[in-house]
Amino acid sequence: MSSRAAFMLRALRYRNYRLFFGGQVVSLIGTWITLTATSWLVYRLTRSAFLLGFVGFAGQFPGFVMGPFAGTYVDRWDRHRLLIATQTLSMLLSFILAALTLSGHITVPAIIVLNAVQGAVHAFDMPCRQALLSTLIEDKEDLGNAIALNSSMFNVARLLGPTIAAGIIATANEGWCFLIDGFSYFAVMVALFRMRLAPRPPAASHKVTARKHFVEGWTYVFGFHPIRSIMTLLALVSLVGFPYTVLMPIFANTILGGGPYTLGFLMTASGGGALLGALWLAARRSVLGLGRLIPIAAATFGLGLIGFSVSRTLWLSIVFMIVTGVGFMVQMAASNTLIQTIVDDEKRGRVMSFYVMAFLGTAPFGSLMAGTLSARIGAPQTLFIGGTCCIAGALWFARSLPKLRQAVHPIYVQMGILPELASGLQTATEPSVRPED
Repeated sequence: MSSRAAFMLRALRYRNYRLFFGGQVVSLIGTWITLTATSWLVYRLTRSAFLLGFVGFAGQFPGFVMGPFAGTYVDRWDRHRLLIATQTLSMLLSFILAALTLSGHITVPAIIVLNAVQGAVHAFDMPCRQALLSTLIEDKEDLGNAIALNSSMFNVARLLGPTIAAGIIATANEGWCFLIDGFSYFAVMVALFRMRLAPRPPAASHKVTARKHFVEGWTYVFGFHPIRSIMTLLALVSLVGFPYTVLMPIFANTILGGGPYTLGFLMTASGGGALLGALWLAARRSVLGLGRLIPIAAATFGLGLIGFSVSRTLWLSIVFMIVTGVGFMVQMAASNTLIQTIVDDEKRGRVMSFYVMAFLGTAPFGSLMAGTLSARIGAPQTLFIGGTCCIAGALWFARSLPKLRQAVHPIYVQMGILPELASGLQTATEPSVRPED
């Protein structure tokens, strides 16, 4: 068991990654505390499903607009220093939100503005964080494990953050949640300053303009069928499925008849399911078979949403939230791992900015759509439609898998991944190396 656990945690043997992991897990707990508190605060002030969706839209829309351009500068600037800058700005925004709430001067327009500014910061922060990850892992064979552990870290925070927020909201005020989030950034700042990173060599892209750099990244992403297909499915699921998070206060309060603790239970269940999915991915030995997992996970996510939409009891809703968390996390992390494995390092920042745009950039439109639609036909019906669309997208992706394998096969052979890992997988009629993704 100890050797199995060591294998699952093998990326932690790298000092820089350990620092990154420890600092981020504290900061992300604070982030999830703020996300939960913000949703509850908006719903408490307005009782409006539309405004819940609009606040989510305001926080995520800048990532859609700015994300691809931000990726250009992530590839041109020092990623370590850029991450320090984005984390500092995020810390200041949390303190401002805390001050306004605790002083009683918070308003929905102020929340919208602060969310929009935070979204602009995230447009640089998230692709920078993803691109920096590959420099923290010396042996690239452990990159997939690092990504899976990152997903685990994200979901440990997702598991703990809403629970802590629910307790604070029930006994005090949402402002204390924002204040705790602000202080949580000190952990990641200390970790970033203690890292020992080799100077990044000047990239060839510095010789061209930022505009040409952007066009090059756009052509690479949308001209390569595997990356384009993976991001298309992720964008669809994020558009129609992921906005379930902004509707959680309605389910917790109106449909299930609960309060902040019920919201915490639902969000914790979703985070717990996602954590299980991430740990399962961390135990995998290679990227082989991840392509098959992507549509299966997307369909599982859709089924979880459909089940949750028709449930009217808390325990059953919690079960479906666990299923939903597993499905979404496995799809997201598997997509991330495959993309990071096949992308050119020089283009990593730009590619990951498009990944973030697909993952989070479409979510603001989904949040706005979910808020508007749920105000007209109800939150349960809105999630039922979203889950059905996720299943349809999974079926489309599954049909395109053979073409994706043919496109990725030469890259894996060049990397030396398939010859060692595909032995014993081929049949008498197959070539000696089979592109299992």
